[in-house]
Amino acid sequence: MAQSFDMVVIGSGPGGYVCAIRGAQLGLKVAVIEREHLGGICLNWGCIPTKALLRSAEVFHLMHRAKEFGLSADKIGYDLGAVVQRSRGVAKQLAGGVGHLLKKNKVTVIMGEATLTAPGKLTVKTDKGSEEVTGKAIVLATGARARNLPGLEADGDLVWNYKHALQPPRMPKKLLVIGSGAIGIEFASFFNTLGADTTVVEVMDRVLPVEDAEISALAKKQFVKQGMKILEKATVKKLDRAPGKVTAHIERDGKTETQEFDTVISAVGIVGNVENLGLEKLGAKIDRTHVVTDEYCRTGVEGLYAIGDVAGAPWLAHKASHEGVMVAELIAGQHPHPIKPNSIPGCTYCNPQVASVGLTEEKAKAAGYEIKVGRFPFIGNGKAIALGEPEGLIKTVFDAKTGELLGAHMVGAEVTELIQGYVVGRTLETTEAELMETVFPHPTLSEMMHEATLSAYGRAIHF
Repeated sequence: MAQSFDMVVIGSGPGGYVCAIRGAQLGLKVAVIEREHLGGICLNWGCIPTKALLRSAEVFHLMHRAKEFGLSADKIGYDLGAVVQRSRGVAKQLAGGVGHLLKKNKVTVIMGEATLTAPGKLTVKTDKGSEEVTGKAIVLATGARARNLPGLEADGDLVWNYKHALQPPRMPKKLLVIGSGAIGIEFASFFNTLGADTTVVEVMDRVLPVEDAEISALAKKQFVKQGMKILEKATVKKLDRAPGKVTAHIERDGKTETQEFDTVISAVGIVGNVENLGLEKLGAKIDRTHVVTDEYCRTGVEGLYAIGDVAGAPWLAHKASHEGVMVAELIAGQHPHPIKPNSIPGCTYCNPQVASVGLTEEKAKAAGYEIKVGRFPFIGNGKAIALGEPEGLIKTVFDAKTGELLGAHMVGAEVTELIQGYVVGRTLETTEAELMETVFPHPTLSEMMHEATLSAYGRAIHF
């Protein structure tokens, strides 16, 4: 006999487990089906373990700067195995927390692989065989995986994807990173800080291509200062693999050159996990490996929703979680607001950090806005100088006619924590007036957010 639920969530990543918990809070009978690890990619192989690795690299970097702070540290080194072990421990702790939260909220967890057989009906393959499950509403939260381009496929030995890079079998000596989006540049930052001779190849005209051009340029300047080699408007055409080495054929400016590396990390995007779910049979539309949805994550198939990475960009855990809450509330009969893509912040945890929300200066102009742009450098902030982090910039973009905050863009220490102030501002539909009148604490990095607003209107005090 089939188990019946009000809502069945396929996948337990941030979007999936949050959706399930919110549904249970609203009185729905909920099940989560997970084929591999509770917590999904983010907790086990993405956001969380990479941040643990990057924290180790950050501390290592600071130890080398001890003399600047009047301190001494001799024989500075690292144990790569121990660094990775700490990272895996952090991931395991949080994944275990997801299991606790689901149990606490009386969500049924079924470990297995789900296939949709008809609207509201699934077959789940488990260790004990197959079982039937029905749900009045079904939410796809199956996530995504690393894209493999022909000739650049990861093998876990010479060529790595993000999973291999999280559990490196060795420390690269000469590393090639293909792609300078968030995943690529974070791994480049980690291994470069630990001493790898690192080259980044980016097909677009700048690193971190989704960010504001001015922010990208400042980030690149710091990466190069740290010893990275950045090749922009370049393409890796093929990789020749031999014992212990890879020869990369890199095309740039119409010419192809070859370089040898001992390790390559391929970070050329992701593809949605849409296979073997039975979506085609139900008539769900799929566009370039992602399920097509409306602003409420509805697929067009009655009772079927898709959230998170499988539903397309932006591929961010916090976007997935927010969609999960929205969908659960929709299923429970409430009237939630749809997600506003331009109010979803993006964060990259390289050194220096990069964070942004809303329109870049270029996109605001292209959209026809008359704009006011404010800038404030870290060198003008007392807390940044005291921290020994004077390199960075906070940039704001306002609608000159209405004062609406159109976008904010940052590069520098701890900007991934600062960006939320502007995100709240956009949600509250703030104008420059409210931001100017807000009292920011001193001495803090957040004061730069105030100054960057004042700067847009010619009123900056400290620069």
